[in-house]
Amino acid sequence: MRSYDANIVEGLLITLNDNRTVNLSPMGVRFSNDGNMILLRPFKTSRTYQNLAREAVGVFHITDDAVLIARAAIGDIDALPALTPIDGTELSYLSDACQWHYLKLLSHDLSEARAIFEMRVSDHGVIRNFIGFNRAKNSLVEAAILATRVGILREAQITQHLEFLQTSVEKTGGDSEKRTFSQLKSKILSEIAEAKNSTFG
Repeated sequence: MRSYDANIVEGLLITLNDNRTVNLSPMGVRFSNDGNMILLRPFKTSRTYQNLAREAVGVFHITDDAVLIARAAIGDIDALPALTPIDGTELSYLSDACQWHYLKLLSHDLSEARAIFEMRVSDHGVIRNFIGFNRAKNSLVEAAILATRVGILREAQITQHLEFLQTSVEKTGGDSEKRTFSQLKSKILSEIAEAKNSTFG
């Protein structure tokens, strides 16, 4: 396997479900040093893993829409954002993303709890500049990651981190960020409670 940047870039990944509908999920990836490859590490319990294992293609997006990342993490997307078809493929990219990368599977390792998919960038596009995140948007991304770690991290670790992140959102976020963080927090705490009930029920 080639050399990859140590930095993890958080974004959104589109894959195709078996009924040909679009699955949108948050994903942290590593780019190869030459930028021609992307390393994906989905949990083997996720729909993203199932789709990649079956279809061997996906579209990774760099986006400044932290609210969309957060909503995707908890499955709170009633209607997908605007999509633009990628010529010669079944997939589309998010029309309002900053960058998109069409990926094809080169190799995979399924020996661990998190699969490793080494994907080749076979097409890409730059739509607009990445404007960056303020503290509230950074906190939304962090909370979105926590939402995918219920049952993996300790309860106290998750709840303490949530309280820390909430302060940043309340101080620097707008109505949309505050509302989305509240939804994330409720979803996370609900899943923690469900997990406890199933353990002791």
